[in-house]
Amino acid sequence: MKLHKALATISGLTFVSRILGLVREILIANIFGAGIFTDAFNVAFRLPNLLRRLFAEGAFSQAFVPILSEYRAKRGVEETHLLVNQVATLLGLIVLVISIIGVLAAPWLIHATAGGFAKNPEKFALTAELTRITFPYIFFMSMVALSAGVLNTWSRFAIPAFTPVLLNLCFIGMALFAAPHFAQPVMALAWAAFIGGALQLALQIPALAKIGMLPRFSLSTADPGVMRILKLMGPATLGVSVAQISLLINTAFASWLPTGSISWLNYADRLMEFPMGILGAALGTILLPSLSKMKAQNDAAGFSATLDWGLRIALLLTAPCAIGMMVLAVPLAATLFQHGAFKAADTLATQSALLTYSIGLCGLILVKILAPAFYSRQDIRTPLKYALISLTATQLLNVLFLWVLDLRDFGLLPHAGLALSISLAATLNAALLYRGLRQCNAYTPHAGWGVFTSKLLLAISVMGVVLYFAKGAQSDWLEHNTLWRILHLAGVMGAGGLAYFATLFALGFRIADFKRHA
Repeated sequence: MKLHKALATISGLTFVSRILGLVREILIANIFGAGIFTDAFNVAFRLPNLLRRLFAEGAFSQAFVPILSEYRAKRGVEETHLLVNQVATLLGLIVLVISIIGVLAAPWLIHATAGGFAKNPEKFALTAELTRITFPYIFFMSMVALSAGVLNTWSRFAIPAFTPVLLNLCFIGMALFAAPHFAQPVMALAWAAFIGGALQLALQIPALAKIGMLPRFSLSTADPGVMRILKLMGPATLGVSVAQISLLINTAFASWLPTGSISWLNYADRLMEFPMGILGAALGTILLPSLSKMKAQNDAAGFSATLDWGLRIALLLTAPCAIGMMVLAVPLAATLFQHGAFKAADTLATQSALLTYSIGLCGLILVKILAPAFYSRQDIRTPLKYALISLTATQLLNVLFLWVLDLRDFGLLPHAGLALSISLAATLNAALLYRGLRQCNAYTPHAGWGVFTSKLLLAISVMGVVLYFAKGAQSDWLEHNTLWRILHLAGVMGAGGLAYFATLFALGFRIADFKRHA
């Protein structure tokens, strides 16, 4: 398998999804702004979304894919299909029960995760109602995650990468055409999540049937592979839940801040999801099955070389994104969101969150690359230990930024402290994962890192200077019309990108240097 081509496929389809995701957020900002309705929906959708990451894409994938790769490499098709049947049945039943509980217990969940909403009965009741509609999303997406794990193991990356497009299309369609027909228009967004989840699951069925891995009902834990997955899922669930608990705690903190804080953080997070999905998630997706296969084959040299390739690609593409979002925080927020109900004050509030999120972008993406190296070795406990340290650091930083320091003295709004805590803790987590891989001799950096880093720093410095002077005055972005912003932003980003890649080319970087087979 050519890793660079797989990365291009996944990144390309993810790019389409992220573009549609931005269109979705632009429409939501234009129609609903940043206030009670968007706060309510963001909290309602965050709950099932976090549980989906916990039970499906996170803990499940980390435990399932390495063992599925081992079965495929060492056992026959029949045993592998049986494993898929039994795991799919068990996972489906668990998340179905959780979905039902979530629908029934919606008010108590809102009390636990966004207690500040209780002081506004209308906001609280709306959030609970939205939660009841969105909660079945966890069932749909858990089964989608299982399908993605199987398809990625068979190097069928296109369908899992395209799947999120359907969700964004549902949001766009419901916001444009269905919202006006609801007594409470924001309800259309909740139904978009429900319908989008069902469509994403339906898309997997033909792809799984084509490779002969469409699951059938088979309730049993007798298979040793199922037992191994369950044993790995224990610490894996704890490890993933650490990140989700951190996000829930941050949401609880934000619910006590001024109205709009949750929405401002969400809009900034949407921009962060662009590079995180295109680069971090894409690299993690192709590295986990590849590294798992090499571990099963005892190919230590190939394992280290593949991970080294992933780290260099990640830094080469992530570092300029981080600098670009720092310098262009206001232009990006103003161009994409400042329309209709979303005002200049919302742009500046979103800018505070985006600036502080950007500080940790490299760390957030490196975690998505380094952690799969442990999972591929069926070592879940080490990332769990580091995640617990990261969680502790996040909450200590939250206390520091919200109650000890006044971020207004640094030109930031209070909610930016929550984003900064996540950024700094993610950087710490990445550093611990890197050190752990070195200590267990799973990874040995290849020669040339010093020269690579020096050239990279020079290129992003040149780009940063070009962006800073090209963007002009902040007030222009807040006052000019949408067409001016679009054209100016395109020109500024084009100039920055040209400066960056031209500098890399002048320093000797070539595309062929980053091709990789696995």
